[in-house]
Amino acid sequence: MYKNSEGYVDPTAGAAMATVKREENAELNDRNHRLIQVIRNIVDIAGFEIVGRVTLKHKKSGKVFH
Repeated sequence: MYKNSEGYVDPTAGAAMATVKREENAELNDRNHRLIQVIRNIVDIAGFEIVGRVTLKHKKSGKVFH
């Protein structure tokens, strides 16, 4: 539940902020997916294969991708 600066519940602003956050997360997830695909291609071209999980951490947001 989002509250404005005066402490009152503001569902409209809360919904808008949630939408923006979802869009940011979707963009970050898409960038992560594309990066993993590039890493897999590079590993394959080099004649190797990934045998375990690849864990990445986004430097700016701190979000960890497994």
